[in-house]
Amino acid sequence: MTHELWLTRIFNDFLAGPANSVLNAVHRPAQNPHAPWSDWMVCEIVVVAFILIFFGILRTRLSVDRPGKAQHVMELTYEFFYASSEEIVGHDGPKYLAFFGTIFLFILLLNVIGLIPGFDSPTMYPMVPFGFAVATFLFYHYAGMRTHGPGYIRQFMGPMLWLAPLMLPIEVISHFARPLSLTVRLFANMFAGEEVYLTFISLTKLVVPVAFLGLHLFVSFLQAYIFMLLAMVYVGGAVSHEH
Repeated sequence: MTHELWLTRIFNDFLAGPANSVLNAVHRPAQNPHAPWSDWMVCEIVVVAFILIFFGILRTRLSVDRPGKAQHVMELTYEFFYASSEEIVGHDGPKYLAFFGTIFLFILLLNVIGLIPGFDSPTMYPMVPFGFAVATFLFYHYAGMRTHGPGYIRQFMGPMLWLAPLMLPIEVISHFARPLSLTVRLFANMFAGEEVYLTFISLTKLVVPVAFLGLHLFVSFLQAYIFMLLAMVYVGGAVSHEH
């Protein structure tokens, strides 16, 4: 994926200076100072801008008496996430609903933006799923520490103290494998789906691409939901008092 999207070219032509300044400030200079912006960065910015604009407009149109279609869809989505968090995490699940909903919506839009001509799915690039995986890893440990305090460490030592020397390394390895698993699952599925879709687009013109378009859209929803579901499972395990 060495091509440069049209929007990325605009960013590199007009915003290379600010990008290089930020990268130099964190001591990570760009490999190519003339093109510091990557396709996945620009597509992520587009998704963030879309989310801000969409919810900014939706907020001004919220109504109790005459809710619009967008409000109905978001209310149904919220109720579904709320019920899922209660079922998987427990009674405290809704406390973390903002994280679950944000990560689902963000991943979903990053997945489907690649279906728009002239854009790429940032989740095809491994550093993007890895970023979500690390954020999830840090969040569920933060939730566990906030719920249990220092006692959270006991979850890594097994049910009996004499098992701690055996259980501690196993638990540590297991937890550090989770970001890798989340990264590979999301990246591999989205990369494969995108490549299959683009291959059939280049071979045919109408019927088959439409079928693979629907399949790719389904995979995009499914992978976003699975990522959110696993985040709920990890948070549930971290905050559970029965763990």
